[in-house]
Amino acid sequence: MNIFRRPDYRSDATLFIEELRAANPEMEANQRKGLALLWDKVVDRSAWVGYRSAKVEQKPYVYQTDNK
Repeated sequence: MNIFRRPDYRSDATLFIEELRAANPEMEANQRKGLALLWDKVVDRSAWVGYRSAKVEQKPYVYQTDNK
C-alpha cells in the first residue's frame, strides 16, 4: 500500500464535473460536435504547396525600414 494515497478522496472539481455530466448526459456529444465544427477540416494539400512557395523570407532585423 502506498503511504501517500489518500483513500477515497475526490476533489470538489471532480465532484462538480461528475454532477454536471449526470445532469446533462448530452453535454459530451455537444462538445464533440463543437470540436468537429472548429477543428476537423478537410485540408487541401495542393493549396498548401502554393502557400508555402509564396512565403516571403523575413529580414534579419524585422523593424529596420528600407529608406533608400
